[in-house]
Amino acid sequence: MSKKKIALIVLITAIASSFLTIMGLMKLLGLGGDKTTDLLRFFGVKRMIETRYVTDVDSSKLMDGAIDGMVKSLGDPHSIYMKTSMYKSLKEHTAGAFGGIGVTMGFKDDKVTIMSVLEGTPGEKVGLKVGDEIMSVDGTPVTEFQPEEVAMHIRGEAGTEVKLMIHRADAEDKEYTIERDMIKVRSAKGKLLDESNMGYIRIASFGENTAAEFKEEFDKLEDAGMQGLIIDLRQNPGGLITSCVDIAKMLVPQGNIVSVVQKDGSREEYDSDLEAVKYPLVVLIDGNSASASEILAGALQDTEAATIVGTKSYGKGSVQVVVPLFHDDGLKLTIAKYYTPSGKCIDGIGIEPDVTVNLSEEDTEDKQLNMAKEILQQKL
Repeated sequence: MSKKKIALIVLITAIASSFLTIMGLMKLLGLGGDKTTDLLRFFGVKRMIETRYVTDVDSSKLMDGAIDGMVKSLGDPHSIYMKTSMYKSLKEHTAGAFGGIGVTMGFKDDKVTIMSVLEGTPGEKVGLKVGDEIMSVDGTPVTEFQPEEVAMHIRGEAGTEVKLMIHRADAEDKEYTIERDMIKVRSAKGKLLDESNMGYIRIASFGENTAAEFKEEFDKLEDAGMQGLIIDLRQNPGGLITSCVDIAKMLVPQGNIVSVVQKDGSREEYDSDLEAVKYPLVVLIDGNSASASEILAGALQDTEAATIVGTKSYGKGSVQVVVPLFHDDGLKLTIAKYYTPSGKCIDGIGIEPDVTVNLSEEDTEDKQLNMAKEILQQKL
């Protein structure tokens, strides 16, 4: 056999081997058929921009934009691509200390609405109120952001300013200039009510330290002679499911707390080992009680460990995971829905209270808390 034929056979074998290797890798990565075509389209466009665009381009920015576009195409207000600064802000927020104005927001009907205003924060000082609609941040309409991006743009370094255009019912739109401050969030605070034996713990959100703070307040109330407990989850937008579960383990009787169900049907069960509920419980919720708040309220309601008082909750029954990427950026992605012990998924529906009590701006007293006290007194 001639050298030319041997060389040709070697070349054909190498090409065939490479082709089979590539096809094998593509199969392992799930890139058959249309997916392969889409991948070729993507890299083809990227390469054309890099080589033919009229000025030089930054390849990293192209990838950032591509990832951002993919996530936005989901149409999910809770899934978001976070660049370095936004990812850093999110980590600081869940750690319990961050530069901001002290408000939490809800996203419904294409609106960004203030759900709660923390005491002693810049937001409270300038007069922001629950129910205010945020129209723009630093002159940029919120419609140009993904919903979850709005909070990231409001946060920033302490001492810097942010401008918010606020729409309030029955008032002209007004721009507020607010100086950011370090928001050190103690998310659980407790007290005995009216020198009685009824304990009260307000949980403002579920951060990394919330479970420890709740236990600290719970233990103080026990030492003070508590005989029953009211847990206030109103205007609580949620937070870390792990923190919520740790609190639930102190309150929910033995059995399921919540089930997290992914697209493929796989389930992650969170259970309580508590042999018996120690005290009579009443839980307060409202339309701004969301996510982890609804997990706790739903578990206590389904197991009949507590009476739920207030108004129907927000209805956020989806679970997000935050994934760090390779440039100090991150991806927040909805990966599952959660189900209460009775098998209910309240995403988009909310939790109906056992006793409905509405509040209005004209009310001069907290009728929901008064009803909770009345119900708890009957249990003692």
